Amino acid sequence: MPEPLLDLVSVSVSYGEFKAIENASLRVTSSDFIGVIGPNGGGKTSLLKAILGLVPISGKIVFSPELQGGKKIGYLPQISTGDHSFPLTVTDVILSGLMMHKGLFSGMSAADRRKAAGVIDELGLRELSDSPLSELSGGQLQRVFLGRAVIGDPKLLLLDEPGNFVDSNFENDFYEKLRILNSRMAILMVSHDIGIISSHVRSFACVNRKLHYHPSAEITNEQLLGYGCPIQLITHGEVPHTVLKKH
Repeated sequence: MPEPLLDLVSVSVSYGEFKAIENASLRVTSSDFIGVIGPNGGGKTSLLKAILGLVPISGKIVFSPELQGGKKIGYLPQISTGDHSFPLTVTDVILSGLMMHKGLFSGMSAADRRKAAGVIDELGLRELSDSPLSELSGGQLQRVFLGRAVIGDPKLLLLDEPGNFVDSNFENDFYEKLRILNSRMAILMVSHDIGIISSHVRSFACVNRKLHYHPSAEITNEQLLGYGCPIQLITHGEVPHTVLKKH
């Protein structure tokens, strides 16, 4: 049986009078690849922030010993469309993922740089390793920040809308890299692109204030409506497409 990594038990998240998540329970095991779906404002990002300890909660989250203190949790937030012109290279950014484990002012060792080089190779960034962020495409940036999230060898990887800036040329490669990463870490991935991620995730958590777990990558429109997740129907086929409700 896969090893349990964390259990959310009756977790609620509130911002003042607004309750973003209400009484959510979910178990995440070491082999999981869970797609977190739901409407805008439904609480998907708040779920990730609760796991990271970035927002106060009621209820409890029980972590396995290796996840205690967040040291083995990687996080890829939504990429900002803001300014990436500051003078950091690809290698600098990926190495920065070790700072939370080593301390902000700790020097990077030769072993750290070898580790970063390995991540850079794995993500297909070798030719860009000394390039500044300002020269990168959206898809390349996404790979760099993914590298920062995984350089610490997490057991759990949290991704918030990772497909937002992935260019079409890299999309299949990006999800293939996530499949490979899933062989050594659990993944929770927030996404609105249900048609694409249904080919990659193993199960779904539908979040619209309440959380409903669906233990399969195949889910019907009726089930989504029953879960209170008014989103697009998931379909499968050779040609990507969307089925719209009659109107």
